[in-house]
This record gives sequence, C-alpha cells and structure tokens, in this order.
Amino acid sequence: MEKHNLLTLENAKSILALVFALAITLAAFELSKNVEALRAWGYVGVFFIALISSATMFLPAPGFAIIFGMSAFLNPLGVGVLAGIGSSFGELTSYLVGYSGSGKIKRTKIYAQHKIALQKYGMPAIFVLSALPNPVLDLAGIAAGAMRMPVWKFLLATMAGKILKYLAIAYTGFYVGEYFL
Repeated sequence: MEKHNLLTLENAKSILALVFALAITLAAFELSKNVEALRAWGYVGVFFIALISSATMFLPAPGFAIIFGMSAFLNPLGVGVLAGIGSSFGELTSYLVGYSGSGKIKRTKIYAQHKIALQKYGMPAIFVLSALPNPVLDLAGIAAGAMRMPVWKFLLATMAGKILKYLAIAYTGFYVGEYFL
C-alpha cells in the first residue's frame, strides 16, 4: 500500500512539473509580444528578456537581438551576466519537461543518445551546449530532467555556459552595436 502512495506522489510531482513548464512557456510567448517594453527596464529588462527567450523550447524568441542592442547603451559586463542568469532559469522549462515525462521520454532514441553523453560528460556537456547558440540544449535539458540530474548541477553548468555566451554577445553589441542601431 505504501508503494502505491509513493507512485501517486511521484505522478503528482511529474504533473506539477509539466504544468509549470507549460505555464512558463505560454507566459514567455505572451511576454515576448511586449519585449520592447522590457527594454525600458534596463538591467531588470535584460534579465527577463533572456529568461523569456530561453523559456520557449525549440522556438526562437527575439532575445539575442535585443540583448545585443541593449548592450550598446548599458554596461556589457552587467548585461552579459544578468542575461546569462536569466537565460539559465529559462532553461529550467526543458529540464522540468524531462522530469515530468521521464517514463515516456526514457523510451525514445534521442533520450538514449543524450543520456550516454550526459552520463559520460555530465556538467561539462551541459556547459558546452549552453555556451553555444543551438537548440540541442533543450534536448539535453529534457534528458537531464528525465535522468534526475540534480537541478543545481544542471542550473550551475547552464549558468556558466550562458554567462559566457551572453558576455560575448554583450561585448560585441557594445563595440559594434551602434552601427546596427
């Protein structure tokens, strides 16, 4: 009888994680319609623009271009760090999808491929994928959630890679952004 209750609790956690991930994704799409208003918020806007653009799984959001533009008039170090942190928290949507659907996800071929890489390389793999602009991080996030990689490890590796990536974008925008704006 106790085992049945644990399964029910685990199912409830999975459902809540999936609902939360879907709510974040829907909110990100809704907020991305008003992303120009966030620009006026300065550094707080940088954080939320990055969070919103990363919370949309597999679908592009205008975050890179806006962060690039904002770094032309804000300190690029602050922009890069805050965008990296915000973007990292946005990536939790893919992690939560993997966590919530781990039973179904674990039966897919793509999960098996990512699981092998994550078991072998772990946090460094997440770091590299986070530092490069690509949609593969969403798949790795789903696999990390399904594998039950500790969320702090996923978040720390993602944050390190995202900060590095956004620092490159911010400094590029700082030095050449005025020519595009």
